[in-house]
Amino acid sequence: MDTNQMQRGQQWLEELLRLAGLNADVTAELNSSFAEESCWLTIDEANLLPEQIQTLTGSGGSVLDSMQYLTNAILNLSQERDQQKAFTIELAGYRLRRYDELKAIAEQAAASVQETGEEFELKALSSAERRQVHTMLKEHENLETFSRGQEPDRRLVIRPLQA
Repeated sequence: MDTNQMQRGQQWLEELLRLAGLNADVTAELNSSFAEESCWLTIDEANLLPEQIQTLTGSGGSVLDSMQYLTNAILNLSQERDQQKAFTIELAGYRLRRYDELKAIAEQAAASVQETGEEFELKALSSAERRQVHTMLKEHENLETFSRGQEPDRRLVIRPLQA
């Protein structure tokens, strides 16, 4: 991802926040330590009230997820597939905490499948979180993951690799 794309993401999110009546700066940095390389757009919470942070995060990260979806959809609109880039929105360490939670959930589910030989279904994950868990569990060569169902009740399934 080049600097122009990162700046575009930063400016776009700052404008969205401004239109929402929130005075918050956004920093942009490349991060490849999680599931996929993406531009992390971190909202500076210094000028935000705790209630504003809670509102922007939403229940279970739902507002943050929606803003991230919108950011990715708008910034990748009319871009060729190979030119599309991933943007992750972070606020008050939510994404880092949630990643650690997802990692623990994924490892527990993988251990259960390996122990019982039966599939395990994870519920209530956003599409971005399902994608992260798929990536996390790729290192388990004896397991496979797939999604089942339709939104809003789509679930991630982990099972022993089918021969």
